[in-house]
Amino acid sequence: MPFIPAYRIVTPQLVLRCYNPCDAPLLAAAITESLEHLRPWMPWAASEPESVEVKISHLRRFRANFDQDVEYVFGIFNLQETRLLGGTGLHRRVGPNALEIGYWIHKDYLNRGFATEASAALTRVAFELHRVERVEIHCATENVRSAAVPRKLGYTHEATLKDRSTFYDHKCDQLVWSLFAGDYPHSPAAQLEIAAYDAAERRIV
Repeated sequence: MPFIPAYRIVTPQLVLRCYNPCDAPLLAAAITESLEHLRPWMPWAASEPESVEVKISHLRRFRANFDQDVEYVFGIFNLQETRLLGGTGLHRRVGPNALEIGYWIHKDYLNRGFATEASAALTRVAFELHRVERVEIHCATENVRSAAVPRKLGYTHEATLKDRSTFYDHKCDQLVWSLFAGDYPHSPAAQLEIAAYDAAERRIV
């Protein structure tokens, strides 16, 4: 069966979808409102705040990379898609036949399980559609909220890499969490109900 990427994923609380350039105002607002929360953990936040025009350029690039199967960057929206709650993605930077999940959440929506739910959805997509052998989640040792996500989803802490993460004003150790294809069916991530759709809005999961 040919590989078909998911452009839109619906979970019980969220919609994860490929960005469109028209999402630029929502993205700019969400990042600006959460900037102090994001700066300690997200290297890209050092260049913020950015204008809506710059955000449009980023979102065009995200969409192009999505269409060309380079990487898959999703916005995390409420079910009505009127509010951007954060961002996530599947990235190819961890080697062949593997994907890395990254995520951030708007400061007003922390502690509601959204990062965990979004990561569970992308874990399902990575194993069931991309058919990878391994999915990884990386986070700073100091980022307790972020580290809780892979732990809840059945990932294993495989390594702590010294001074591997460079953030706004410091370096810190990086935790590496992994889930393998053989362990995935028995993980909490596999239990999340999702509906995934391709670029033509046809259901594929």
